[in-house]
Amino acid sequence: MKIAITTWGNRVSPVFDAAQTLLIADIENQSIHSKKYESFKPDDIAALVSLLNREKVTALVCGAISETYATRLIENRIRMFSFITGNAMDVLECLAAHHIIKPSFMMPGCTSASATPLA
Repeated sequence: MKIAITTWGNRVSPVFDAAQTLLIADIENQSIHSKKYESFKPDDIAALVSLLNREKVTALVCGAISETYATRLIENRIRMFSFITGNAMDVLECLAAHHIIKPSFMMPGCTSASATPLA
């Protein structure tokens, strides 16, 4: 499966609208097989959906995101893990190994909505 994470430096971007880079990783057998970075424009949701579909990404991890953008991604069969914080590689390794995002990666005040299993 392929996962995309909006990044700001080496961290999950705290706000989707501020991110301009995606970390795209291929996860197989509980390990990261490949990863790459892609630039994107967060205000062009159609282009982002096209990029995610072209890359065969099934889930997007991000920080805060507007309901409009989240809905558009979900409508295009992209699973959302929103309101996530922390080092992007730590989050990715957690997803690869456990198929969940642990509560320690959730933004303060956010609860288990993002902790559902990936598989």
